[in-house]
Amino acid sequence: MTGMTIGKLAAAEGVSVETVRFYQRRGLLAQPPRHRAGYREYSDEDRARLVFIRRARALGFTLGEIADLLGPAATQSSREIAAAARAKLATIDDQVRELIRLRCRLRQLADVCEHGDDAQCAALRLPAGRDEPAGSPR
Repeated sequence: MTGMTIGKLAAAEGVSVETVRFYQRRGLLAQPPRHRAGYREYSDEDRARLVFIRRARALGFTLGEIADLLGPAATQSSREIAAAARAKLATIDDQVRELIRLRCRLRQLADVCEHGDDAQCAALRLPAGRDEPAGSPR
């Protein structure tokens, strides 16, 4: 499939042309040379790079992290990619723990507000003189 236009590359990988251009502006994809009638032609390597970017995004890597991974991916350094994956796992584990704590606090609040009286519901307690939302007309 060598010699793809930007439209064909984007369609082949299920992204928009603007997504390809965005990745180029971020330095994740190179601007290919122009050929024939002035069109830029993308290679199979460009497509493989786009596939890698999309897979990494689906796994939760940021564009900055992906930029760091592109070098090891090109040299097929599985050790560096594994280290990045483990670091991402640690971050996600931290986020999951925080979400579990938040879920627990919200359940407690919902239970108190549903089954207690209004005085017990912390969500209904406002400091004196602060009964109106900020920016509301008086």
